[in-house]
Amino acid sequence: MQLDLRKGSRLRLLAILLAVIMAIFVVRLFYLQVVQHEYYVGLANKEQLKQLVIPAQRGEIYALDGNRPVKLVLNETVYTVFADPKVIEDPDKIIDTIQQVAGGNARPKLDELLAKKETRYQIIATKVTQKQAELIKKEKLKGVGFQKGSQRVYPEGQLAAQTLGFVDGEGNGKYGIEGALNDRLLGKDGLLQSVTDISNVPLTIGDKNINKPAQNGDNLVLTIDRNIQSYTERALAEGMKKSGATHGSAMIVDPNSGKVMAMANLPTYNPGEFGKVADISVFNNGTISSPYEPGSDIKTLTVAAGLDRGVIRPDSTYNNTDSIKVEDRTIGNATKGQTGVITMQHALNYSLNTGMVTIAQRLGDGTRITRAARDTIYEYFHDKLRLGERTGIELANEAKGTIIPPTDVDGGAVRYSNMAFGQGMDVTMVQVCAAFSTIINGGTYYQPTVVAGTMDNNGARFTPATAKPSQQNVISHGTSETVREMIHQARVAFHAAQDKAGYYTGGKTGTSQTLRDGKYVDNETVGTYLGFGGSSARELKYVIMVQVSGENMNLEGGKHAMPIFTDISNWLIDYMKLQPKG
Repeated sequence: MQLDLRKGSRLRLLAILLAVIMAIFVVRLFYLQVVQHEYYVGLANKEQLKQLVIPAQRGEIYALDGNRPVKLVLNETVYTVFADPKVIEDPDKIIDTIQQVAGGNARPKLDELLAKKETRYQIIATKVTQKQAELIKKEKLKGVGFQKGSQRVYPEGQLAAQTLGFVDGEGNGKYGIEGALNDRLLGKDGLLQSVTDISNVPLTIGDKNINKPAQNGDNLVLTIDRNIQSYTERALAEGMKKSGATHGSAMIVDPNSGKVMAMANLPTYNPGEFGKVADISVFNNGTISSPYEPGSDIKTLTVAAGLDRGVIRPDSTYNNTDSIKVEDRTIGNATKGQTGVITMQHALNYSLNTGMVTIAQRLGDGTRITRAARDTIYEYFHDKLRLGERTGIELANEAKGTIIPPTDVDGGAVRYSNMAFGQGMDVTMVQVCAAFSTIINGGTYYQPTVVAGTMDNNGARFTPATAKPSQQNVISHGTSETVREMIHQARVAFHAAQDKAGYYTGGKTGTSQTLRDGKYVDNETVGTYLGFGGSSARELKYVIMVQVSGENMNLEGGKHAMPIFTDISNWLIDYMKLQPKG
């Protein structure tokens, strides 16, 4: 009896023990399969799930050669050469080969890099070309490998450097079109993901497998014509050499579309060698990023406002005494001696400040620059012609500038008398070109643009860009015709002999003082010239603006900037194959 009880006890103990063990297994399995499920899935994926990023190719950049797109910025395959110090066998041979083949692209102190046996990866050369990589591979250097990449190549060197910008070492666009449209040019990397076995052989397709192709960046076609750009840069350089100017900018715009055909800035640089630049100010595009007081170029806009409001005509007269009083200030003319009763055409021809202040007064009560007059000038300069506002051109670092509104404490009569002849405001060349184009093209404001469209990846199909916003009837068509003829007559009065016969050109000089610490200085002025050209008054093909300056130099629009305009204008007539007016 006692033996049976002992047997029963043992069985019960064994059953309990088995139950406990089973419970432990169940709990453990629950823990592993449920509680720790994500953890072990992660470990499995880490071992079995292989990912490969497929890099997108940065979009290339084209310019125009007439109507034909040509590459101005392209991608070149380059390699980074690396070594595994634990695997290499002949460091001396590696050093000799890399230094002889890669030259300046070899890293310094190669012997020290290869001696770092505790590491498995040391870069020994960068930006190695395809040909150089092949020469290194021929040596069959154990422990040496290659990583494929790409770099930007600028086959035209310095051409349109500030318009293009560059790509830094991290692959990010800086300045110009490279910076402004970096996201469009970058594209989106693709992803190749697959579950593999221990030998990295892909297993059957499952929900973990991904094959996402890379989306290459847009290949952009610029409105810049490489031939016009090249000649503009050359003409600007030659003109600056004659005048001694140290800084210069020039731009050419189609007044009937806002398309920029050329942007030139000196000094300049080579985007492919941006790392060698000592003065980073050369990266800036002066035509969009350097606000300045435009001076007498603005007189064309003042005349347009006066004509559009009906307070003057070209033959309207006033009595010029070479000075005019505005509140407690006396404003004088730079050009003296054109005194007496003269016309507004005469005032524009000789760039007389008194004539422009008279227009401002006539926009008021006839004798004073009233609040109504200031409101009108602000409406035309800022609201209609958009001075003091970014144009939205597709380039990085566009500046805004400043037009003081009449509601501001500094927006009084004296300020607006100065604004009437181009002082007391800060604007950019691209703003002035857009405004000037508006008043001579019939009255339509076109937003400036440097993007003509895109090219497909084969470089075969061009797709035009969507037209930029425009605003019609900024001034009346009749006003535009009249002011255009007045600007034409202003050039004819002094420079007709320098232009090609049979063509219609016009222009206005500008000479503005320089501000330092809020005060005008007497020993430094900026010279500008702003004009247009074409076959006839109704067939204008281009607007050209030129600016030259130099530290402690008094440069004049008519003497130093105008000859550059004339050079470019006469060349453009031939290049565009324009026909002379009847």
